[in-house]
Amino acid sequence: RSSDLSRMNFLYRTVFALRVVGGTSGAARGYAKKPVVKSKGKSIAKEELKGPDVCKDSALLTTHAMGLNIYKQGQEVALKPDSEYPDWLFQVHLGPPKTLDELDPESLQYWRLLRKHHIWRNNKLSKNKKF
Repeated sequence: RSSDLSRMNFLYRTVFALRVVGGTSGAARGYAKKPVVKSKGKSIAKEELKGPDVCKDSALLTTHAMGLNIYKQGQEVALKPDSEYPDWLFQVHLGPPKTLDELDPESLQYWRLLRKHHIWRNNKLSKNKKF
């Protein structure tokens, strides 16, 4: 039984040492391959990462929801008249989050926010504690 434990301990230390030293190859870790950068010599123009194409057509921006089409081909999603959307959609609070003073103490949102504040306070206080 003690020999099994010593074997397991040896294997654990070996695997841990390989991970710390970097005994596994980069491909085995699952990380993306790092780009090769030449620091000296002739400089080659680097490819810039391009973001999505920005639509500047005002007529298209007012009639379609740009960027919602998940397919590579096809048109953007057309906006419907306001009467076809539910009423609650226009009552959604889009401003900054409400504070505890603005919320009703009888609401579920108030108690969730109060709990979140207590968790944040306890986390800040526990940073200063020594073990």
